[in-house]
Amino acid sequence: MKYSKITIYALVAALGALVVGLNLGGISGAIDIIERNFGLTTFSKGFVTSALMVGCLFGAFIGGSLSDRHGRRPVMMASAILLLLSSSGCSLLSFNATHLVIFRLIGGLGVGMLSAVIPTYIAEISPAAYRGTFISFYQVFVVIGIFIAYICNYWFFGMDSNWKLMLGLPIAFAILYIVFLIGIPESPRWLVQCNRQDDAKSSIKTFCFGPEDTEDILNSANGNKNEEVAFSELFKGKTGKVVFLGCMLAFFQQITGINVVINYAPSIFSSLDIAGSDPLLQTIYVGAANLVFTLIALWLVDKFPRKILLVTGCIGCAIALAYLVYAFGAGVSSSIGVLIAILAYIGFFALSLSPLMFVVTSEMYPSRIRGTAMALSTAISWICSFIVVQLYPWLEANVGPSVAFGIFSTLLVAAALFISFLIPETKGKTLEQIQKELKID
Repeated sequence: MKYSKITIYALVAALGALVVGLNLGGISGAIDIIERNFGLTTFSKGFVTSALMVGCLFGAFIGGSLSDRHGRRPVMMASAILLLLSSSGCSLLSFNATHLVIFRLIGGLGVGMLSAVIPTYIAEISPAAYRGTFISFYQVFVVIGIFIAYICNYWFFGMDSNWKLMLGLPIAFAILYIVFLIGIPESPRWLVQCNRQDDAKSSIKTFCFGPEDTEDILNSANGNKNEEVAFSELFKGKTGKVVFLGCMLAFFQQITGINVVINYAPSIFSSLDIAGSDPLLQTIYVGAANLVFTLIALWLVDKFPRKILLVTGCIGCAIALAYLVYAFGAGVSSSIGVLIAILAYIGFFALSLSPLMFVVTSEMYPSRIRGTAMALSTAISWICSFIVVQLYPWLEANVGPSVAFGIFSTLLVAAALFISFLIPETKGKTLEQIQKELKID
């Protein structure tokens, strides 16, 4: 294969997303056990769950600026170490809810840093024809991690210290990721931005880029070498418009409720009498659907325009959640249709907003500000994730899931309209071509 080395390095970088997925999925099986063991209130249950997202917010900001200053690879390594510390602390050193919150905050720093820097790194090493597929590796590994976590939650449930095993699962994978990161080269585009031409040429040689890709990379700095990116610059002129579009994509990705299903799936299913009586087993259906449709998305992402996939996915998600509004509102909770609607929502999300938010934002942002801009949009994504994960237990208890799903469905319709009219098409273009078309430096 022409780009076999690039594929390997993209897969290695994306492997960190597996640890991200294990952290996101592990808490879903553990949180109800932790709630009983520690006597959590509705608010504290939400905060133990959402503490990871708080850390993600700060981690995304830190990761973006650090990766622009010190490189993509060192930030991935630091993130992996934070995730190792977090999983070890949650599993071995947490004796109350406060300990869990602290260690999940640390884990969130690592997750946030990785969620900003992995798509950035992969975008910068990928040829235009395969860039969507390669960046989607990030989301594929997140979903694989969630699926593995769901299976292990079911397996660990009957064991002593079950919740500690669920939260400690990422330890082995974080160690593996650290080992693999030792062998990957730095992003050549970042090296060019730092005016390290010799190092960039060496990196290009390691990746085995062709002559055309090499020329694009070596010319990617556009005369802006060694300039520190001021955060305020992200909000000015044409750059500010592009960053606004990316941030809105990030907003819609998480405000529409995906992490409610991922984190609270057992709680949601325990209130239903469908597809059996074991909520943890039912979450495996969710994880399986998520994985299958994410793999389909991996196949589709460079075959169809990004906007078609995004708009179709948003409309499909909105329809699926509209059925849940009806089902919960009319008290049809025993219907198999509820399970089908949840799986359809997962499937349409996996085909659209799940991978393509990272793909499109990393493609739109120019090289000089890509790390910082990705940090901002990723941080907004995690803020929205925190809001919905923190508020859902309260919404469920006080106004019912029908209202919550109605809000998410309405926001998905708004997302489809926003994408249709404002998001540019980026499929099949080099990063430099996209930057030229958007008229940004």
